[in-house]
Amino acid sequence: MKPNIPTMFTWLRILLIPIFVGAFYWPENLHKLSAMPSHWVNIFATTVFLIAAITDWLDGYLARRLNQTSAFGAFLDPVADKLMVAAALIVLVEFGRVGAIVSLIIIGREIAVSALREWMAGEGQSSSVSVAMIGKIKTTVQMIAISFLLFWDDLDLGALGTFPTQVFGHVLIVIAAFLTLLSMAYYLKAAWPKLKDK
Repeated sequence: MKPNIPTMFTWLRILLIPIFVGAFYWPENLHKLSAMPSHWVNIFATTVFLIAAITDWLDGYLARRLNQTSAFGAFLDPVADKLMVAAALIVLVEFGRVGAIVSLIIIGREIAVSALREWMAGEGQSSSVSVAMIGKIKTTVQMIAISFLLFWDDLDLGALGTFPTQVFGHVLIVIAAFLTLLSMAYYLKAAWPKLKDK
């Protein structure tokens, strides 16, 4: 398959995952050698995650703009998204920044909806479970919440005071989990006529 620009951005997103995760597991003695305190680890990881989130939007935009859509790109893009979100949530759970139940809801939904879409595509009904607005809203809230929880430290806004990223991150990740369940219900409802036949 001939590589194209959107697919290269998708591969970049996948390659960023070990860099993002590795920032939190950089050996402590190397942290001291590189003089990188935990605050800068948070900033670095958040920056990498945001770059990945931007490439998520960019590869879809360029695929449509440059007319470079492909079946492989359509397969790889959601895989890259789910890997990045799952990696971020697992790291956040390990460091006690998000609850395991919330993470299981989000990751479990991604697996279930992906399986549902694959099955519906095999039945020739992929358009019935194509990405809906509720799914896009869920993704946006989820990305903002994860970014806040990765940053973790209060954000200094100067004269405006501080922005409590932990508080907003926790509130938004719960909202994201609710939207996750809501969007899964939406897709299951769309697929129900076919599921009922089986």
